[in-house]
Amino acid sequence: MDNRPIGVFDSGLGGLTAVRRLQEILPNEDIIYFGDTGRVPYGTRSEQTIRNYAQEDCQFLLDKNVKFIIAACGTVSSVAPDILATLPVPAIGVVQATANAAVKATENKRVGIIGTAATVRSRSFEKAMLELDAALTVTALACPMFVSIVENGWIDPNDEVAVATVRRYMAPFKTAAVDTLILGCTHFPLLAPIIQRELGDSVTLIDSGEVTARRCAAVLSERDALAQNNGGCRFFVSDQPEGFTLTAEIFLGRDVREEVEMVSLQKG
Repeated sequence: MDNRPIGVFDSGLGGLTAVRRLQEILPNEDIIYFGDTGRVPYGTRSEQTIRNYAQEDCQFLLDKNVKFIIAACGTVSSVAPDILATLPVPAIGVVQATANAAVKATENKRVGIIGTAATVRSRSFEKAMLELDAALTVTALACPMFVSIVENGWIDPNDEVAVATVRRYMAPFKTAAVDTLILGCTHFPLLAPIIQRELGDSVTLIDSGEVTARRCAAVLSERDALAQNNGGCRFFVSDQPEGFTLTAEIFLGRDVREEVEMVSLQKG
């Protein structure tokens, strides 16, 4: 048993979708979430900037004595996996577990990927899948507008802006006849109902947050490091927390009564 918390970070609040899955799968685990809202988005930054941010985010969580770190940020997972591999506690990103799930799910060997510009540019999901099955045909597309749509709360299945944007972004995947689509950014599962409707029920959507949460559970179980806590959450952000509760409730799918604390990662 290890009652230390699990640490989760993302460039903004999208990683709360991974927290939501963690709470469903591991209800007895305490979680510390850090959203780097002062520097969002990561997806449009340079590789070195993303790596610097990732190191600072991880150190913040290590200073909170976490036992495990999840980089719920697809961009960090794609650009800086080596940083996660060198931490003093187990740490995973969303790429490998998601790639494994997609390869298992596809029947026609045509897989789509949506993510931030940096994630798609890195080809991380594609490389991970092709290592598992070189016969795959992969179609990848950056969908930066999805992040803004979700963070503005325009996620109703009938929202005109969301529906039109999904239709535009999904067109290449319909042409490519994919039967599996990786939602490679933690914001994107909130648009899953619209995406599913546009692509049809024959296409399997892979929620990177969910499969990563399941991988976390498996690793902790293997290490006999599961906790017997109350399943509480502590929230930290790097910018003014006004509006956090409303946005967090969208991602978590529940009322948020916990307080959120603003912190600075800048060294004195």
